[in-house]
Amino acid sequence: MPIDRRRFLACSAALAGSLTSAARAQPGPASGAPGAPAAGGSAGPLRRAIPGTRETLPVIGLGTADTFDAGTRGLQQSPLSEVMSLLLRTPGAVLDTAPSYGAAEAVTGELLRLHNGRKQVFLATKVSASASGAPEQWARSQQELGSDTVDLLQVHNLIDWEENLRFLRRLQEQGKTRYIGVTHYRADAHDRLEQIVRSEKIDFVQINYSLGEREAERRLLPLCRQRGIGVLINRPFQDGRLFRAVQGRQLPPWAAELDCSSWGQLFLKFIVSHPAVTAAIPATSNPRHMRDNLGAAFGRMPDAQQRERIAALLT
Repeated sequence: MPIDRRRFLACSAALAGSLTSAARAQPGPASGAPGAPAAGGSAGPLRRAIPGTRETLPVIGLGTADTFDAGTRGLQQSPLSEVMSLLLRTPGAVLDTAPSYGAAEAVTGELLRLHNGRKQVFLATKVSASASGAPEQWARSQQELGSDTVDLLQVHNLIDWEENLRFLRRLQEQGKTRYIGVTHYRADAHDRLEQIVRSEKIDFVQINYSLGEREAERRLLPLCRQRGIGVLINRPFQDGRLFRAVQGRQLPPWAAELDCSSWGQLFLKFIVSHPAVTAAIPATSNPRHMRDNLGAAFGRMPDAQQRERIAALLT
């Protein structure tokens, strides 16, 4: 039977007692408040500069695909409200949504209203309509999000990307969005993304990248770094496949050297330790998972040799 992250964490708890004493004593933020000091000596989460600017973003944010497709009634008492509250403890964290994620934009907007959180997040959404429908979709997104402006507006999955990118540039000139970009969630789109990065003036690319999908390392990530383009990472756990791959396995004791207390943190630190990556945006509706994800922004990060050691766990 496929195992999701909830079952995985429950099963893994039985193995926790066999970790080294150093790992057991690790005070990382996954077991406390996300803003707690990390064992690596940092008083806050790792942040990365948006290329070409002095603005920095925490390396762990929040995606909303599937997880925020819910009703807007009773949100204040829902787990999603706690997830949002946890995110807001890290000022400027990326909160990424899209009009094609069902009710996610409306839920995002309502939660930001309930928590008075709009100014505390780096709000990103997308245009996922054809070029002719983009203006109407954008107007609806503004209404759903309860905000006339966003921090980042992206062409979703390269839909009518040439026309839609022109539309995004007009909105950028009007002050409706500070940054623009393009997205995709599959490796077979990386060649097209590479062409866009080479030929167009954009601020961000959002792509899939994880221990199980490393194709972006070949050309796209180095190219984005060379051209000064920010990179957001979606699907960091491959929709749970990475947890299934390590089901029943004990977290290696050397993970404590990287201040990791869970597989999820190890997976995320592999991603955000890549020098081209600005932030990862794992999606969740579970406060426990949110705390765990945020913990990956604290403490020591793997160097090149340690990254390959992590990668070897799945080979």
